[in-house]
Amino acid sequence: MTIAHARQRTAVVDADIHPSIPAGALAARLPEPWRRRFETFGTRIAPPPAIYPRVRNGGMRLDSFPANGIPGSDLQLVRDQVLDAFGIGYGVLIPLQSHSYGAEQPEFAQALCRALNEALREEFLDPEPRLVSSICIPHEAPELAVEEIERYAEDPRFVQVLFPGGAETYLGHQKYLPIYRAAARAGLPVAVHLGGIEQHRADGWPSFYLEHHCWFGNSMAMTAANLVIEGVFEEVPDLQVVLVEGGITWSGPLMWSMDQAHSLLGDDVPKLRRKPSEYFREHFWFSTQPIEEPGDPRQLAWALRQTGMVDRIMFATDYPHWDFDSPDTALRALPKDLRQQIMSENAYHLYGLERP
Repeated sequence: MTIAHARQRTAVVDADIHPSIPAGALAARLPEPWRRRFETFGTRIAPPPAIYPRVRNGGMRLDSFPANGIPGSDLQLVRDQVLDAFGIGYGVLIPLQSHSYGAEQPEFAQALCRALNEALREEFLDPEPRLVSSICIPHEAPELAVEEIERYAEDPRFVQVLFPGGAETYLGHQKYLPIYRAAARAGLPVAVHLGGIEQHRADGWPSFYLEHHCWFGNSMAMTAANLVIEGVFEEVPDLQVVLVEGGITWSGPLMWSMDQAHSLLGDDVPKLRRKPSEYFREHFWFSTQPIEEPGDPRQLAWALRQTGMVDRIMFATDYPHWDFDSPDTALRALPKDLRQQIMSENAYHLYGLERP
């Protein structure tokens, strides 16, 4: 058996690939007056590469830049550097530009998100059956967001609803409940990816990129705790949430801490009928990149098992970012059965994907 065939048999699922649609291609799909507004004024929120602190080249791999374009915009390069290179069974698209589009004036935000969804379908999903995508929504306009969910949920290639970690308020706020209910009705998880309106509520504005990068988990932990404690999962019991690009091992201590506090302060959160950890384990999923990496890699398996959620961790490359994790080398210190579970089994289960 060749190496390529062996890779194909593993059917790895990459839970976090970042595509990009160039501004011209997006504008061509916008109706007036939104096209003119987009071409004249752009959007009000800067994309992640434009926000300090950030490493050079917008945090992208140098070899991910196509000859004429931006990283993530060239399907053939995505094939060459990810899908074909590693025998990927499926790749889940998470377009970060939607984080800013979703926060525009409501009708403009909806037009931008719809244009982005259509571009993803036409330029990535139609020509490449190994790719599935997230539904981009105008998250600050819940009624319009529900329209987008219902529009694209009938296409099985859209496997989740995308939300930024940095919204106008905490994600447990009741204003977002209609979106969560619509996602749950459609049988789709909500993926929360860092980004959006960069307010750094959890850790404050960092001075250095190293500081910013190391504390992704802090911001994600605040989001997860807020969703639990606000009672979102009592309101929407079928909702599943994927925490993308925010680490994993912090979740065990967070659950311990929330349970301990709840035993003393439970009267303060009357919506919660059970311990916070029970909601956490039943409703959250994780992606692996960037994963915490101890000096002794054998300790990683121990740390992951402390979460009690190894059946809810999914592998991600984070292509085309500079800290891309190769499917050939990532998580090699894990026991074989645990690695296989994370590299493929968990994602097939969550997204209901057919095996190649």
